[in-house]
Amino acid sequence: MLVPFGRGLWTDEGPVAPALAGFVYPTRMAVAQLADGSLWVWSPTPMTDKMRREVDRLGEVRALVSPNHFHERWMAEWAQVCPQAQLYMAPGMARRHPDLPQSHELSGDPPPLWAGQIDQVPVPGNIYTTEVLFFHRLSRTVLVADLMQNLPKGWFGGWREQIARVDGILGEEPQVPWRFRLSFIDRKAARHAITEVLDWRADQLLMAHGPLISQGARGLLHRSFAWLMD
Repeated sequence: MLVPFGRGLWTDEGPVAPALAGFVYPTRMAVAQLADGSLWVWSPTPMTDKMRREVDRLGEVRALVSPNHFHERWMAEWAQVCPQAQLYMAPGMARRHPDLPQSHELSGDPPPLWAGQIDQVPVPGNIYTTEVLFFHRLSRTVLVADLMQNLPKGWFGGWREQIARVDGILGEEPQVPWRFRLSFIDRKAARHAITEVLDWRADQLLMAHGPLISQGARGLLHRSFAWLMD
């Protein structure tokens, strides 16, 4: 179900998704209504009949966005239901997912469709993935897929809980998981990108794997990336 999260922005809580070694993660989608009334969909959750009706009431889907190569799971079914939509993917995704429809590779320059409404910054230098971070200006919301996470204690069981604690994703507030921190081989490039992100006048934070943050997002971003900026 689409729930408002600031002006012109909605979110949907998707199903739990499996990952490697039996880990499971919550999922979340964001839908932004652009100035022309069309819709921009980030990290899609499953397309159901109910979701299609909700989306149709808001507008026509023009953009399907995958912010990194871990968030393409339901892109194909959305593309099938929304043939008018263009696919936009993080750098390198098209090579990794030749099964998906033809797409545009995201860069630091927003496409004309959402330029001036949603800013974007690819964060390079990571061998794990190149994630593209977004800033929805109207709601002053930063969208983060995997570079920041925060799950409740008890989400995982047994040894997985211990690994998640070491990874830093079960703390008091969202953090960059250690598996991502250790995967940056070009910290200078990453630092340059995050400097742009920290300049965004953010109030809210929308993560795929963590609670919705409705205030104080800018300070939280500064604390979460302090290790990289030192």
